[in-house]
Amino acid sequence: MKIFNTVIIGADSAGYALKEQIKEKLAADGYSVIDKGTDSDASCHYPIYGGAVAEAVQGANADTCGILVCGTGVGMSMVANKYKGIRAACCSDTFSARMTRAHNDANILCFGARVVGYGLACDLVDAFLSTEFEGGRHQVRVDMITDIENNQK
Repeated sequence: MKIFNTVIIGADSAGYALKEQIKEKLAADGYSVIDKGTDSDASCHYPIYGGAVAEAVQGANADTCGILVCGTGVGMSMVANKYKGIRAACCSDTFSARMTRAHNDANILCFGARVVGYGLACDLVDAFLSTEFEGGRHQVRVDMITDIENNQK
């Protein structure tokens, strides 16, 4: 079952090549893909692209999620999580990619091109995109996260 129809993707220079491969996979799998950059492997600043994807997911429909790729996935997840309503998770194993959707209702998957190869990246993407949020007791916890976010000064 397809949970998302559109994937907004971005990367910095370290993640550029893997982002391009993942874009091809997503298109072949029937997803609408929106690329927010970067457009080459020339050195660049990851907050620009992490922010562009987070802002796009922030204003999108519920059938849209994001994928961010940098060297480790950590920097991109830190940037994305600064945006209200974004729950970005840096994952390098399929269990975490599934559970962050099922339990945290994550809307952006982050991973590192220097941490995972193409095969594992595809597995992470498949696990993330095919897992539904379970709601229930997990909704209470996501609501608690949202309350923290809404009460920041």
